[in-house]
Amino acid sequence: MTGDEDADTFEVLAAQLETEASLIESELSNVEFADFDPTLVPADVRAALEAILIVASDPVAPNVLAQLLEVSVDTVEALCGYLADSYAQEERGFTIAQVAGGFRFQTSEAQAPYVERFVLEGQTTRLSTAALETLSIIAYKQPVSRAQIASIRGVNVDGVVRTLQQRGYITEVGRDSGPGNAAMYGTTTLFLERIGINSLKELPNLSDFVPDADVVETLEVVLRGGEQGSADDKPESTSEDLSPPT
Repeated sequence: MTGDEDADTFEVLAAQLETEASLIESELSNVEFADFDPTLVPADVRAALEAILIVASDPVAPNVLAQLLEVSVDTVEALCGYLADSYAQEERGFTIAQVAGGFRFQTSEAQAPYVERFVLEGQTTRLSTAALETLSIIAYKQPVSRAQIASIRGVNVDGVVRTLQQRGYITEVGRDSGPGNAAMYGTTTLFLERIGINSLKELPNLSDFVPDADVVETLEVVLRGGEQGSADDKPESTSEDLSPPT
């Protein structure tokens, strides 16, 4: 074989190797993480998954997680399973569980006695002013969503609602038919027992706590710096929508 023939042969082999390398690279670029060991998934993807599940109040569907993390659903499911196994091997107090078609963080079964003790002991403490205000809104406006409660109080109520649920004073009674299908909350029989009434009909009318028109007028005068308001400025006393829910 001459030198020219050798050169031609090497060129052909080089071209074939380059073509095969391109095909392999193309195939690898189309392979999802789920085809590999979950430990090969980038650390930032795992961290993002954990962060999302920590802040989520409800189980997050795999397709939602896949969209947020920009990976496949198979990758999400494999990664959640891997993390749950790793938490168990490390004997952590929490795990990732698949509940109601989604994933969420929850305490491990082995820690149930301690969690139960914490919750029960926490129920002996008195409710905060914020919790009492929120409970009053739910009692009179039920069924009501967290967003509606927050709109009335003007602050975030997620933590307070969770506390009231843990105490057993409120529970989810349905879902809003509007966008998002927000959870709707109402009071429980334990709530009735604690305040000593048989039904919500026995709740006192809010109109009983509304000050008279003269008192309101006096307050307005004081707040305005002593300026006497006109007759048109006098608020009208009304009991509309102030009765307990039936």
